Amino acid sequence: MKVVIDTNIFVSSFFGGNPKKIIDLWKNEQITLYLSRAVLDEYIDVLRRIGMKDEQELEELLSLFSKGFNILFTTKTPRIKIVKNDPADDKFIECAVALKADVVITGDKEVLAVKEYMGLKILTSQQFLEKYRNADS
Repeated sequence: MKVVIDTNIFVSSFFGGNPKKIIDLWKNEQITLYLSRAVLDEYIDVLRRIGMKDEQELEELLSLFSKGFNILFTTKTPRIKIVKNDPADDKFIECAVALKADVVITGDKEVLAVKEYMGLKILTSQQFLEKYRNADS
């Protein structure tokens, strides 16, 4: 399954729960992470800002990003204006549309309010895990 993961899911993954399960699916090559420069820059900026500079798991993530581990990267994204009240979050949908992802996984209420865009599903981590489990059955 091809996914774009919102920064809030990456940050939450350091604390366990469903976000960690999603990151583990990526690390275990069960889902493919789709990235754009804007998405990757936000991941790194936010993780460093919240004090994850020296965390072993952050270093592992940065290493995986730099190696392109189980990642598809785009340098060109369409300009989409769909997320109300937080247009900076359009970057996740732009990346997903550019690379034809299956889903955007987010905990952001503004992004979740979009629900679907051009066949692209926008799901919470719990919704995604339920869908992923059902797809495996």
